[in-house]
Amino acid sequence: MNEALARAVRDRTEDLVALCVDLIRFPTINPPGEAYGPCAEFVGAWLSRRGFETSFIRGEGAPGDSDRYPRTNVVARRQGKRPGPTVHFNSHIDVVETGQGWSVDPFAGLVRDGRVYGRGSCDMKGGLAASMIAAEAFIAVYPDYPGAIEISGTVDEESGGFGGVAHLASQGFFSRPRVDHVIIPEPLNKDRICLGHRGVWWAEIETRGRIAHGSMPFLGDSAIRHIGAVLAAFEDELFPALDAKHTRMPVVPEGARRSTLNINSIHGGQTEDFFPGLPAPNVADSCRLVIDRRFLIEEDIQTVKGEVLSILERLKQERPKFDYAVRDLMEVLPLMTERDAPVAEAVARGIREVFAREPDYVISPGTYDQKHIARIGHLHDCVAYGPGILDLAHQPDEWVGIEDMVESAIVMAISLDTLLNGVKP
Repeated sequence: MNEALARAVRDRTEDLVALCVDLIRFPTINPPGEAYGPCAEFVGAWLSRRGFETSFIRGEGAPGDSDRYPRTNVVARRQGKRPGPTVHFNSHIDVVETGQGWSVDPFAGLVRDGRVYGRGSCDMKGGLAASMIAAEAFIAVYPDYPGAIEISGTVDEESGGFGGVAHLASQGFFSRPRVDHVIIPEPLNKDRICLGHRGVWWAEIETRGRIAHGSMPFLGDSAIRHIGAVLAAFEDELFPALDAKHTRMPVVPEGARRSTLNINSIHGGQTEDFFPGLPAPNVADSCRLVIDRRFLIEEDIQTVKGEVLSILERLKQERPKFDYAVRDLMEVLPLMTERDAPVAEAVARGIREVFAREPDYVISPGTYDQKHIARIGHLHDCVAYGPGILDLAHQPDEWVGIEDMVESAIVMAISLDTLLNGVKP
């Protein structure tokens, strides 16, 4: 192991814990996008004190962006002493709502029994803190390093990343020649390298009917009943067909190594907001169904959509007055970086040195910001690696282990050594 780097990280353990606690205390809840600016400014100030040039970029025009809730991203760069590649650590600063069931204050950053508790501790402020400490330790050991190190804190990953990485990628922040290698410190366990993710198609299916008095539904046409027919067809045909599809991708957990479909929501009929508890006395003339289809690298996006559209077209022929519209919300193709890509090999070297074992290579069941780096930035030398147990993300009493952060930071520092100093994996 590179003992100098390991020692430099371990000497900063207290700083690492304090940094993670400070980041948790910014309640960057998305939606709506609370405290993005203060959190980004904190990250930028910390990095500026360590010689990074810092920029703040607002995701103007992105979903959710407003003067009240600006989508504020921070990107910091520290240039080396001579030419070389650029390694970029990208972490999202937004967190999901706290939800119920907490036994500790979600935003206090409680340190207890070798863990740091709080919303976002695992997903992914622990990873952000580890990358910042890893960079600081590497610079201390190798002050004359070549190339450049970048660290970003971006927003909205939990809602698609459009005001964060997607916006930055569209401006060239994740493309060559500016950046060569990207590590995203998502919580996927400290001895695993995540090479990519399954594909996703989010869509809204709307069925249409005719409004009428609720006491005389035969004079109308219920759009909700039409959606019921769609759901029945999904249950009888689509779900069994998807369950039979399997992939060579090493997706975790095991159940995600097949195609899946989730019914995100159903919206039908008139609103009850004006008279809570009282139903609207009408036949619903519109009903909307939002679906979340996750697909495999072996599947084509047009086939994925065609499976749904064929059911809708058949129902249109079979059911009187059945009419529908489909609106695409988001589509992302599956990604899988090769194991011998430079960034994957660099992280693998770190895992071998720290844990004395070969890394596990996995694929995420859901997408993360690598999708924008690949599809917009056209940069494919990208993996996810960071501390934390993925199963704890979004849960009550979320936590990240202190030793996990330390060991992951050592792996990240060794990765920098490999990619910038040209050390052979």
